[in-house]
Amino acid sequence: MIIYLKHKQIDINKWDECIANSVNSYIYAYSWYLNIVAGEWDALIEDDYKSVFPLPFRKKYGINYIYQPALTQQIGLFSKEAISASLIHNFIMAIPEEFSLAEINLNKYNPIENNEQYKIVENINIELDLSPEYDVIKKSYSKNLKRNIAKAKKNSLSIHNNVKPELILDLFKKNKGSEVKSFSKDDYKRILRLIYVLINNHLIDISAAFSKENNLLGGLFIIKDSKRYIFIFSGLSEEGKEKAAMPFLINEYIKSHSNRDMIFDFEGSNTASIARFFKSFGASEYHYPALRYYRLNKATRIILKLLGRI
Repeated sequence: MIIYLKHKQIDINKWDECIANSVNSYIYAYSWYLNIVAGEWDALIEDDYKSVFPLPFRKKYGINYIYQPALTQQIGLFSKEAISASLIHNFIMAIPEEFSLAEINLNKYNPIENNEQYKIVENINIELDLSPEYDVIKKSYSKNLKRNIAKAKKNSLSIHNNVKPELILDLFKKNKGSEVKSFSKDDYKRILRLIYVLINNHLIDISAAFSKENNLLGGLFIIKDSKRYIFIFSGLSEEGKEKAAMPFLINEYIKSHSNRDMIFDFEGSNTASIARFFKSFGASEYHYPALRYYRLNKATRIILKLLGRI
């Protein structure tokens, strides 16, 4: 039986135990992670936390809606047992009517197709198997990537790991932030808070590239999940782009973490140029579903379309 629980009703210990022991565990779904990035979230629970489905939500224009919080690429249904399309459908249909709109990503272990009541779209993720030796992985690098790594070395770039997260976040804001309209001021605060919580719990690696003149060129944050290293966030300057700082940083991380039974998770992207760059490391493309539904009357849908909300 699937039930809906408000956040205060959720047994956090049972929730986190379910995520830890689910067949498709992702760090994004732990209660402490959602508390930081989502703020408000309720949930659907099946049979004393055998399966769970987080419902992060907001209210705008008088409408309660389910949304995808920053730095949570994939959430959706998590279960200790095999997940079927019918089970996911039952969870989606159990979402309370008060949530008139949903735009949320499920995860790659959630098999589901379009339905009359909702729409499913496919997103792209890029993953690299780190179990081979580095020399084996490197053989699959593209020629252009190898040239860029050589360029970075020629430019005498160096890597430092003890860098304040704020500096990398500022790099992103100055050079990419204006293009990413989805990040609000509150999102940036949550991102920084999450990074510090991950630091305190030894769940993140920070790598930053510097020029020989000691200019910060770029940096990345890698979450250490149980089965994967997740490329969660990065910042890059124009100089860093010219001197191939990002290929250099990613390659060095892969080199130092190869020959392990882990996945390097690039986290996407649906943008062709970014996906192409990630796949240049010899990584493979996977797809994960995203749920879309609009339980709105015609007039409200027209207004929201005019406002660019749907």
